[in-house]
Amino acid sequence: MNDNTVTTEVLETSKRWIESFNRGDVKACADKYTHAAIMHARPMGSFEGREAIYEFWNNFVSSTNANNLVYTDSKVEVIDTNRAILSAQWSMNVGKGFIAKELWIKENNEWHLFEDDFTVEEQF
Repeated sequence: MNDNTVTTEVLETSKRWIESFNRGDVKACADKYTHAAIMHARPMGSFEGREAIYEFWNNFVSSTNANNLVYTDSKVEVIDTNRAILSAQWSMNVGKGFIAKELWIKENNEWHLFEDDFTVEEQF
């Protein structure tokens, strides 16, 4: 597998995650995190494990009706055939910011988020 294949696979998986988010399917979003994932949602806090991440996203989406998530200026840094880091700008109906690091890892032939580090720069 070459870097282009890894990049394409990570961008496709990220696109499906965004589609799930925009449908309000928080469970599908949380299921893309590993069980031991860490999410830094600045300035809201850090969350460890899939269950805690699910709770964060579920509370966030239900309390804000967040949707219309769009990534722009996405970049993928391939580490090896099973790891890649995605960074991007993001915006949605309730705010905007940037993703410093989404560490995607491939386990059992599927990509999952192992680390998610994003910042809210502006809330609408």
